[in-house]
Amino acid sequence: MSRIAQRLQTLKEQGRKALVTYIVNGDPYPEATLPTMHAMVEQGADIIELGVPFSDPMAEGPVIQRGHERALAHHISLRGTMEVVRAFRETDKETPVVLMGYVNPIERMGYNTIARLASESGVDGLLTVDLPHEEAVELKKELEVVDVDNILLLAPTTSVERARKVAALASGFLYYVSLKGVTGAGHLDVDAVKTKLDEFGKLTDLPLCIGFGIKDPDTARKLSVLADGVVVGSVLVDRMGQMETSDSAGIAGAIGEIVGGIRAGLDA
Repeated sequence: MSRIAQRLQTLKEQGRKALVTYIVNGDPYPEATLPTMHAMVEQGADIIELGVPFSDPMAEGPVIQRGHERALAHHISLRGTMEVVRAFRETDKETPVVLMGYVNPIERMGYNTIARLASESGVDGLLTVDLPHEEAVELKKELEVVDVDNILLLAPTTSVERARKVAALASGFLYYVSLKGVTGAGHLDVDAVKTKLDEFGKLTDLPLCIGFGIKDPDTARKLSVLADGVVVGSVLVDRMGQMETSDSAGIAGAIGEIVGGIRAGLDA
């Protein structure tokens, strides 16, 4: 059983919901990422999604796009992101880490190489936003060899037939995009989310986590009752972009405070 599956199973047995937190590696500058990862864990994050900066992050709203741009200004790469995970593993060998990014750097590196380096670095899963399930078979094969999970997306527009095929190629958990739009968008329709998750939940035994549009303890709590966990990203990246400081500890503390508030909301 993978580290992600173990963590989600433990939370389920405890009657708790998973808090998955997302930041962009190298945002707002490289030295801030590692202490922020540790601060998020200390404040209750169960799984970390570490964004791999990319020049054309098509699923991202303006907040996370700016985070990618800030990181790319420091020439942050896919290999460099895996090195950050390697450093994280020196003191935290338990918290699952998922790399969230786009397919271009992965194709360029090669599936065998990315799978091997991810495993060696302590990465637990890959979430490749723009990789359709029709093209995910070969990557899944390489990831299975090294026990790295292949996290796939479902959306409000995904048909039941397509969702069944996506679920068959996924492992770890399925990431449900809660709305038609980009990260950070608003206008969440809880009833619509429930309807789709009821449909998809019948197709798979994999845990379902909800992301896009979750910004505070209240929305996290409302949506968490529908799934196994929630993903929070834009509110964290937005705060990092507002921090006009080179104080890594200060940035980590500010992000940790937001995470702690959302954790408290979920546990309430």
